[in-house]
Amino acid sequence: MLQTLSVTSRNRCELIDITDSVQEVIARSSIQDGSCLLFVPHTTAAVTINEGADPSVREDLLAQLSVLAPPNAAYRHREGNAGAHIKATLVGASEQVIIRKGKLVLGTWQAIFFCEFDGPRQRKVNVLVHADRASASGS
Repeated sequence: MLQTLSVTSRNRCELIDITDSVQEVIARSSIQDGSCLLFVPHTTAAVTINEGADPSVREDLLAQLSVLAPPNAAYRHREGNAGAHIKATLVGASEQVIIRKGKLVLGTWQAIFFCEFDGPRQRKVNVLVHADRASASGS
């Protein structure tokens, strides 16, 4: 089952917790055991899994990514968002998570984050939920 989530960012750079939205897609799929592939079809955005309990972790991640790819460096890309492209490449466009008993298998403190590096914008996250072979065959 493939579904597209819509994500609205409000800031130039932010990490948006999409864990509950992904879990809702899984619940609608009725798949009990399998995996969930998340893919962000944007060149200035990404997806990652990290700590969701303490908001300062998100702030630290964004701050350090800005050190690695500052927004106003001497980039050749003329649109003014080269730093966002670099951050998206560093973080990555996809994640895969195991599903067991209809739930995402995440660590105690883990959450799934949409990573906005060139907002604010309306964005998409493609969520592909698929059953493992034993579940699909009814075993």
